[in-house]
Amino acid sequence: MPSPSKPALFALIGNTPLVEVTRIDTGPCQLFLKLESQNPGGSIKDRIGLAMIEAAEADGRLQPGGVVVEATAGNTGLGLALVARVKGYRVVLVVPDKMSTEKILHLKALGAEVHLTRSDVAKGHPDYYQDYAARLAHELPGAFFTDQFNNPANPLAHETTTAPEIWAQCGHQLDAIVVGVGSSGTLTGLTRFFRKVQPALEFVLADPQGSILAEYVKTGRVSETSGSWAVEGIGEDFIPAIADFSGVRQAYSISDEESFTCARTLLREEGILGGSSTGTLLAAALRYCRAQTTPKRVVSFVCDTGTRYLSKLYNDAWMIDQGLLQRPAFGDLRDLIGRRFDEGDVISVASSDTLMTAFNRMRSADLSQLPVIDDGRLAGILDESDLLLHVSADPAGFHSLVGGTMTTRIETLAPDASLQMLRDTLDRGLAAIVADGTDNTRFYGLITRFDLLNHLRRTLP
Repeated sequence: MPSPSKPALFALIGNTPLVEVTRIDTGPCQLFLKLESQNPGGSIKDRIGLAMIEAAEADGRLQPGGVVVEATAGNTGLGLALVARVKGYRVVLVVPDKMSTEKILHLKALGAEVHLTRSDVAKGHPDYYQDYAARLAHELPGAFFTDQFNNPANPLAHETTTAPEIWAQCGHQLDAIVVGVGSSGTLTGLTRFFRKVQPALEFVLADPQGSILAEYVKTGRVSETSGSWAVEGIGEDFIPAIADFSGVRQAYSISDEESFTCARTLLREEGILGGSSTGTLLAAALRYCRAQTTPKRVVSFVCDTGTRYLSKLYNDAWMIDQGLLQRPAFGDLRDLIGRRFDEGDVISVASSDTLMTAFNRMRSADLSQLPVIDDGRLAGILDESDLLLHVSADPAGFHSLVGGTMTTRIETLAPDASLQMLRDTLDRGLAAIVADGTDNTRFYGLITRFDLLNHLRRTLP
């Protein structure tokens, strides 16, 4: 049942700091970032999570013992789960399958029920996350469909909290705001506030490449086709019903590569750990600031914390897999290796390690095989089937050494081996070990079926 008093945690939502970017070139402008990552749930969406639930309680749409249902890219779900679970409501969320593992685990840790759905279908498809959530809300007794894309409490939260905070923190001296659009609540709420206090203020749209919103701002036309993008939380393939683009003067389409590079730069240069959408906003803000010929005061947002993207945006291996981070190419099989030994990315064991150590490394990295490296040389391969065979009769076998269990008769492929030779190796159920030199003294890494699939995907036109 909902608690009778308002939890103290809710008082921590909002009033987030505003900090100036000082170590990145901003042209003649001053660029300030509002750290929405400092909200208790880690994102700007805490504001609307609280506002939408309290509005539904006030008008009776959400009753004691009710169910909060929403379609979310993750952060709105986290804001809703934070508020609703503390208040005692059941939370059911529909999340596209491109969302980061950290977000999904966080949602589940808060007690939310998560339904993963396809991220490759458009609005109107039964598996599109908003349509899916609306269907669940219709089916579940006592359900309240938050519907952030049409809920007036969404922009109202920004009009009454985010906007006046920015205005006060800037000392009533502000020329432009760079903002992204997902549900469009932030843009619409800020537009309503600043239309009253600073009508000349410019809004700048930061849009992921593939979204239709930047083109809509520039041409007034709604594209019938959209692309795909890896940035989470902003960009759309339709125009949200509550969107107000009347104050937007410029719009930038930002590629995933530029977004992720900017987010990583923000961390290295300013020490600010933001998410993927923050990278998009920063990229657009920097383009805008550097294009100005007179000084301007510009605000943008750190929309959420980068701790939700450690397995993606801040993971070099994932970035390379996605083609978002480039590394030196050799023109041979070494380019297919997902984790290169010479770059320190290979998880391995030594022959003197115990099988327990090997098992823990396999489990933590979700690997079925580990190379055994002694003094920089490939000494063998330890497969999970070898490990299971050794410990199944007696679990005390976990204390045995890797050297007594590993396979030492290993097949290797030279870097200049053909793709057909690679496929032949993989077809026999083996991981392809790429090495050369006498006695495999130069070990480069393993190629798995997933690595080959990744290579084929990257070669698509």
